[in-house]
Amino acid sequence: MSVRQRLIVGSLWIGVAAVMATTLEPGLPSTLGEGARLFVVVMALFLAVVYIFDPWDIHSREYFE
Repeated sequence: MSVRQRLIVGSLWIGVAAVMATTLEPGLPSTLGEGARLFVVVMALFLAVVYIFDPWDIHSREYFE
């Protein structure tokens, strides 16, 4: 993936995290649904970091040459 493509996908994941974060109540999650929403926010932010910074060179490798 090119840097431009990774930035676009990473910003989309940040957008997903932002939308899901608006549904969270302040404080610790008290129900399973709130815990699942918090998990989605954390996972989306993790995926954004992986796409933007590519710490393990996952997206730079050429698998299909």
